[in-house]
Amino acid sequence: MAAEVRRACAVIGVLAALFTGAAGTQAQRLAERIAPCLACHGEKGTSEIPEVPSLGGQPASFLLIQLYQFRERQRLAEPMNELTKDFTDDDLRTFSDELAKLPPPTPPAEGAEPARLEKGRAAAQRHRCGFCHNPDMSGHDQIGRIGAQREDYLLKALREYKTAERRGYDPAMVEVAQSIPDDDLADIAHYLAHFR
Repeated sequence: MAAEVRRACAVIGVLAALFTGAAGTQAQRLAERIAPCLACHGEKGTSEIPEVPSLGGQPASFLLIQLYQFRERQRLAEPMNELTKDFTDDDLRTFSDELAKLPPPTPPAEGAEPARLEKGRAAAQRHRCGFCHNPDMSGHDQIGRIGAQREDYLLKALREYKTAERRGYDPAMVEVAQSIPDDDLADIAHYLAHFR
């Protein structure tokens, strides 16, 4: 009886080691596959590259849709199209879920211009940015987080929506951006980038 218990314990120990090793290998493989994302978008979710968005704090559903659009070439950005071209649907979900765990960016400590912040706040309120993106600009579901996003990226995205160069899965942003005067775009981007 004691020998049988020892054998059972040994088998359980081997199975546990194999399971732990497989889980560790899977986690290591995901870390290797996600490394190119973090190289551009920031290891901790905050991009330091001009016009490249921070992904930290983005809702997983929003990320999933963006990755899908890149894979299907509905959104064109060659590095992203190349990176996602062989992704399976499971890959899209795995990457979205993992990237959504990154901490949200914090607004820059310096560079906020009070007059522009006020103009941007008023314009964001007029154009109801907080209606879809939440009053705290955190986003939800398929709506992106825009609070504390890179200012240059926000301005680029707003301009692309305004010219209809950037089409989303939902035409609402194109419609909204087309109604925003050019002078307001930069102020809105400045306000959102420094949003606290």
